[in-house]
Amino acid sequence: EENGHQNKRLKGDGDEEDAEDQNKKSPKRKIVLLMAYSGKGYHGMQRNVGSSQFKTIEDDLVSALVQSGCIPENHGEDMKKMSFQRCARTDKGVSAAGQIVSLKVRLIDDILEKINNHLPSHIRILGLKRVTGGFNSKNKCDARTYSYMLPTFAFAHKDHDVQEELYRLDRETLERVNKLLACYKGTHNFHNFTSQKGPKDPSAKRYIMEMYCGEPFIRENMEFAVIKVKGQSFMMHQIRKMIGLVIAIVKGYAAESIMELSWGEEKVDVPKAPGLGLVLEKVHFEKYNRRFGNDGLHEPLEWTEEEEKIAVFKEQYIYPTIINTEREEKSMANWLNTLPIHDFNSSAVEMQTNNKNSKKSSDLEGSDGCGDDSD
Repeated sequence: EENGHQNKRLKGDGDEEDAEDQNKKSPKRKIVLLMAYSGKGYHGMQRNVGSSQFKTIEDDLVSALVQSGCIPENHGEDMKKMSFQRCARTDKGVSAAGQIVSLKVRLIDDILEKINNHLPSHIRILGLKRVTGGFNSKNKCDARTYSYMLPTFAFAHKDHDVQEELYRLDRETLERVNKLLACYKGTHNFHNFTSQKGPKDPSAKRYIMEMYCGEPFIRENMEFAVIKVKGQSFMMHQIRKMIGLVIAIVKGYAAESIMELSWGEEKVDVPKAPGLGLVLEKVHFEKYNRRFGNDGLHEPLEWTEEEEKIAVFKEQYIYPTIINTEREEKSMANWLNTLPIHDFNSSAVEMQTNNKNSKKSSDLEGSDGCGDDSD
């Protein structure tokens, strides 16, 4: 305290009053920001301090926070100083419609407008809420919902000659896709769906709450569909590999039995679908909301009032980017050409041999290769 008084005395009277006024007007508070962004051209969400060649979403965000006066410059250099935490670390090229970050900022007037003024139009802060002092957006998150938008010709069987723009998904194929996606529900060992995790690593076990493909729709004369997946948490590349394996099965490159095998200890070659169509849709804070959402001091972390803004942003920036990039760069079409390189058979053959006897004795109708894992 003495040092503090000494420092104050060294300042001019005017400076001291200005600083006090500024602190009174804009105290530091813990908040969350609701973010939406188009991830094309970025190396993911998380900032790599000292590596300027790979631009991330957080590079642009931190720059805007400093320029708008929400945080001092040294907090931008050392993000721990503002207790910064992102809810999900989206990969290269992945977009978000409902990303949440928590941090301490000066609550300046017109804060959202000022931050957005320093952001490119494909990154927007859509909402802000005060949270408890110890809030951490990553640790307090119960679940995350992602969507994956893809052209439906991805599900066309490999033996059929397909005109990509003319392809339309039939009811039978959509039902098969949904049957396979539903197999992921429950807890499984997803070590084959990420890198650098072995089969014995307990953190490779993940809980999936729901996964399904919605009705197809046409944009720019091409048919698309959106897969939704909700899980407690996901590992790097996990969702893209989950979708990649289903595509490989539906196209006829891999047997259905490989899905169950992939959750076992054996190494399985699981293809990774392109990052382009993946979008972080929503993050869920059910436990936090139950405890603090109605305590009279804090709001529940729900964003119903911002839903329209989210929808507009998706229509303006996320969907056109996915559609136009697919048409120009053919990321899905090019990736589909790599599927024959993957070696699904060695594992699948062993699995089929092991399963022959059990399938004969099984009296379950319409076995769909999910195994017997229940929610």
